[in-house]
Amino acid sequence: MKIEGQTAWVTGAASGLGEATAHELARCGAKVAVMDVNLAQAEQVAAAINATYGEGRAVACACDITQTDSVVAAMTKAKAALGAARILMNVAGIGTAKRVIGKDGQAAPLEDFSRVINVNLVGAYNISRLFAAECAQLSPGEDGERGVMMFTASVAAFDGQVGQEAYSASKGGLVSMTLPMARDLAQHGIRVCTVAPGLFNTPLMRTLPEPVQHSLAASIPFPSRLGKPEEFAQLACHIVTNGHLNGEVIRLDGALRMAPR
Repeated sequence: MKIEGQTAWVTGAASGLGEATAHELARCGAKVAVMDVNLAQAEQVAAAINATYGEGRAVACACDITQTDSVVAAMTKAKAALGAARILMNVAGIGTAKRVIGKDGQAAPLEDFSRVINVNLVGAYNISRLFAAECAQLSPGEDGERGVMMFTASVAAFDGQVGQEAYSASKGGLVSMTLPMARDLAQHGIRVCTVAPGLFNTPLMRTLPEPVQHSLAASIPFPSRLGKPEEFAQLACHIVTNGHLNGEVIRLDGALRMAPR
């Protein structure tokens, strides 16, 4: 699918990998719905895209992917401003690190596990099902294609570290969901792929002390540096333009395999 002229939804687009993806889609000619729970930051990203590529290229939408009413409201706003969407980039997500048994000998709070699963897995499915239902009503293009969606997993889906039970389970769920969803939506001409990024230079990463950042970067075989958000965004856009990519999970990690801790 050609990106130019299409409308794309990007969740978690107010910062980090989502923000980079929104900018890259706009650079490639798409109109972008910048969706995030942080509306103020989403508005800043949308304003930057409009300032760079022209007014009307982006709109900010408050969107909590775990709440259907919030998703529907964001969809309605995006469609009114930009038209029907054929591209969905699921980038929103949260993380936590909780050992099953804490230093106090107590079991980890179930609420923490449930919250991560609800946002990263259930939330991603929620907006994807609603996007797919809308997209399936559009007229088909080349090869009968109507749309493309991408999930953002993590290398933690495969190499989860100590304390990452919730995060790894949520990202592993996205990995496992990719092929059956691609098969399910094939009849509607909607492709589904997932990217599993490694260690990236995001605002969250930059909250860590510099020596820790350097140590993490040094653990990556090659290139021995943190990934650049724009590299993630470029792969996300390639998934859109490469019509034979479907049902696939792609690691983007510089050959990194995470140690136990």
